Order: sequence, then C-alpha cells, then structure tokens
Amino acid sequence: MKVLLADKFQASGLATLRDMGCEVTIDPTLQGDTLRDAVIKTQCAVLIVRSTKVPKDVIDAADSLALIVRAGAGYNTIDVEAASQHSVMIANCPGKNAVAVAELTFALILALDRRLVDNVIDLRAGVWNKKEYGQARGLKGRTLGILGLGQIGLAVIRRAQAFGMPVVAWSRSLTPEQAQELNITQAESPIDVAKQCDVLSVHIAVSPETKGLVNAKVLSAMKPGSYLINTARADVVDYEAVATAIKEQGLRVGLDVYPNEPTTGQAEFSCPIIKADGVVYGTHHIGASTEQAQEAIADEAVRIVRVFSETGNVLNCVNLRRPRTGGCSLRVRHLNKPGVLSSVLRVISEANINVEEMDNVICKGGHSATAQIKLESPIDQATIDIVRQANDHIISVRQTNVAQ
Repeated sequence: MKVLLADKFQASGLATLRDMGCEVTIDPTLQGDTLRDAVIKTQCAVLIVRSTKVPKDVIDAADSLALIVRAGAGYNTIDVEAASQHSVMIANCPGKNAVAVAELTFALILALDRRLVDNVIDLRAGVWNKKEYGQARGLKGRTLGILGLGQIGLAVIRRAQAFGMPVVAWSRSLTPEQAQELNITQAESPIDVAKQCDVLSVHIAVSPETKGLVNAKVLSAMKPGSYLINTARADVVDYEAVATAIKEQGLRVGLDVYPNEPTTGQAEFSCPIIKADGVVYGTHHIGASTEQAQEAIADEAVRIVRVFSETGNVLNCVNLRRPRTGGCSLRVRHLNKPGVLSSVLRVISEANINVEEMDNVICKGGHSATAQIKLESPIDQATIDIVRQANDHIISVRQTNVAQ
C-alpha cells in the first residue's frame, strides 16, 4: 500500500509502516499545489497529515486516494465535504494528545495567575518588580469552567481537582449522572458556565454549530478579572469580542490557537489579539507538541493504516453518514457459492432500489453464509420471491426494518 506522509512523523511510526510493507513517501514541506502534485505522482492510497491543509483541489485530483489520516484530533484542515463526495474516508486520532493539551492548559492558567511572562521580560531587562508581581490570586478554591468534555476536557478536570479547584462544565453530551460521577457541577449553557467560573477553558471541536460559541454574550457574563484559556480552535471563540472584554472587564487571556495561522513551522505572523492591551499570553499552537503525545498519535495513525490495509475498515472514521431511520434490510442465507450475491443484486437493481450497505458473513467450515443488505426502501413480496428464486444456492430471504 502506498502511503504519503505530508508532515513530520515519528521515526518509530515511519519504521513500522515500512515494516508492514507500505511504500512510504515522506515530505513535510508539501502544501497547496505541491501536495496535489505529490498525491498524483505517488498514486498514494493513504495520505497522513498533521497541520497540512488538504483542500478540495487535492482531493479532486487524487483518484487513487482512499483514506486521509489526520495525525491528531481536529480535522478542520481537511475538506470533509469534498472527501465524502469522492468516497475518501477521513480518520483522526482522538484523545491521544489529551494529556499534552491539558498540561499546556494549566501552564497557561498558572502563567496568567503569576504573570510569568511579564516576570521574565522584566528580569531580562534588569528590572526587579516584586511589588507588582507578588500579588497573585492563587488557584485553590477558584472555580474552573470548562466548555467541552471530550478526552481533553476530562484530563483538564482531573488536573483542576488536583489543584483544589471546583469545576463547572457544559457539554452537549454531559448528563447529570456523569456530572455526579466526575464530581463537577453541570451548567445549563456556556453563559451559565461563564457566570460561575473564575477561569474559563475552551475544549470544543469546531463545527458549524460551535463556530463563535464563545461570543460577546458569554464573555460579558464572566467576572471582571477572570481568565480565558483557548487551546481548542480559534473559530470557536470571537477574538474581537475577547479584545473588548480584555479592555472593559480586565480579562486575562491565554491562547494556543489563532485565526489564519501559518501553515509552516516557521513564518512571520501577526494577530491583533496578541497585541491587545492587558495580560495576553500566547503559545504557537503547540498543545499536542510533546514527545509523549506525538508517539501516541503516530502509534494510532499506524494502527488505522494497518487495519485499513488488512480489512478495509476505517477506525475513527469521521465522515460516515449517521444511521438513518427508514429503509429496510434484506437478510439472505445462502450456500457459499460463486454468483449468489450477483444474482440477488441484479434483481434489486432491476427493481430500481439502491443498496446502501452490505455485509456477507461466512459460517464456520465455509459451506454457507449470510448476507445482510441494507436497502434505501422496502421491496414488495413479489420481488422477494424473485430474489429467492434467482439462484439455486439461496436458502432463504427475509426482509426486516432497519431498526430490527
């Protein structure tokens, strides 16, 4: 299997891919037209990326491409719609960088509380200002608000509780039972979290529903002097509203993500929020950039490629259609002989009914099998009878609703 690595990748993962028999091409400099050209030239079946963007034109030009693996959790840098139109599966590596991002989250919280960056700048400039910097508030007993309870949010909770911080959280998936088990307070909305917390930390994946979720209304609900941390995605926070909140409410802000980030490891970069007056600290989108996290992500990416190579299945696939209501399933028990399934599918096609999914399981000994064929709509009894008689090796045919 041909694999193209368009970003830096752990040496251990690269070696494992090659040991698996994959023909691997690696070029961390690929982007834009050069990425498209490399996909075409290598005829890769699998493309693995970290921060490299995979736009529509790359996918449109890649007839051989079957799987894109995002070596990380978020996949907003990949054109999911274009991939889905071309039957290109997208997989990610969720949770593998959770500890690393949680650690950076708390590094930013502590840095804001003790104003570590300003301390260092003054010391390097020969300025001693213990009077100014010796006024930290401390974290114990202060409430941490969390938006989003994926693996990163959960890792942040554990660290907050170790610091003696009560936690209030909101997530669309959070239930009262889970909140009780986690020993946290469940909030009704992001605004409800903002009202209750001293530190608001964002851990939400970007989507059309979450874009701009942390807006002026949420920020205005925060207490004066509160801290805002964003180690998720820039698009979920309105940075213009953040700049206003810094000025009007004295918010302290720690950021790891920004609009229009460079696509390369080194580049000139300017972002208005970093220059906002007040205490604003930033890092270079390094949340997942620890050796531990990168090893774990590489291991997961390799596991995805291995399973895909051996079975055709895609682990952690993010662009499968959700199961829908309606439709039906045709269960065909048959002898394991050539031509049985083609006979069945021919009858279904002549009835002008679309096959949406199909699975054929072979029984022990290899003498018989059962095909489960999900159809877009039910077929009538006459057609079922035709299917039953389409091949002498068919044992039985039964139609059921999808829900069954």
